[in-house]
Amino acid sequence: MKILTHVCCAPCFTYPHKRMLEEGHDVTAFFYNPNIHPYQEYKNRLGSVEKYVELKGTKVIYDNNYEIENYLRGALAAEERCTFCYTARLEQTAKMAKQLEFDAFTTTLLISPYQKHDILARVGEKIAQQSGIAFYYEDFREGYQESRDISRDLGLYMQKYCGCIFSEKERYFKKKPQF
Repeated sequence: MKILTHVCCAPCFTYPHKRMLEEGHDVTAFFYNPNIHPYQEYKNRLGSVEKYVELKGTKVIYDNNYEIENYLRGALAAEERCTFCYTARLEQTAKMAKQLEFDAFTTTLLISPYQKHDILARVGEKIAQQSGIAFYYEDFREGYQESRDISRDLGLYMQKYCGCIFSEKERYFKKKPQF
């Protein structure tokens, strides 16, 4: 299956990328993250993705529209900011996947024990129904530690929060992972 994979950061891509290749899928990375703040953090994550895809010879598409103002307006107006954020990024991924004739789309957010996994899966399925392109769901959380190990071995930048200004604040409150 030809899968366009929304990539939030290189560390979160390592294990899902490996798994999907082992399963015989044709994987292309898609970097679209208007939520990441501050801009230097965005550049660090982008640079880490560039390093990883170069090391692995992976196909990648970059949508470098850094629309932090639009993200902040939407997140502040949303009843549930994480749902808003998942929706914005996965809608753009599905749109690109359909335009480029991929079979499915997915996201590396599915590896993180810190993300709201059930909401993320539900958003992906809803967008799949609306867009007419399949959402490839796999619970990658079992590979979270392996992804960290791979990232350390490759010298990839490893961030300490999901990327948005709200999660940067929350990291100081030691939010527990959701399994």
